[in-house]
Amino acid sequence: MLTKEELPECPVATTVQLIGSKWKLLIIRNLRMRPWRFNELKKNLEGISQKVLTDSLRSMEEDGIIIRTVYPEVPPRVEYSLSELGESIKPILDAMEQWGTNYKASLETD
Repeated sequence: MLTKEELPECPVATTVQLIGSKWKLLIIRNLRMRPWRFNELKKNLEGISQKVLTDSLRSMEEDGIIIRTVYPEVPPRVEYSLSELGESIKPILDAMEQWGTNYKASLETD
């Protein structure tokens, strides 16, 4: 997890640094629905490489946005879910979804 001193002074820049990549936003979008396994995310996020998915999940786990749960089974099962902090991002994604819907609708009326 980054220290307060390592984060940008601007709160918007802080948010962008933590969740601003295309893939992180799409991962969070999926995790809003339910916990997902790595391979499920990889299949659902068309075009993401294994390295980018791994790096994004690790980064978000370190930042406290997601929780990685390892189940003691054979073979091992790992699931990713939103943490309480990650759940607090939902209104941001809801606003983005609404804006995107409105934007698409405005293109249809032109």
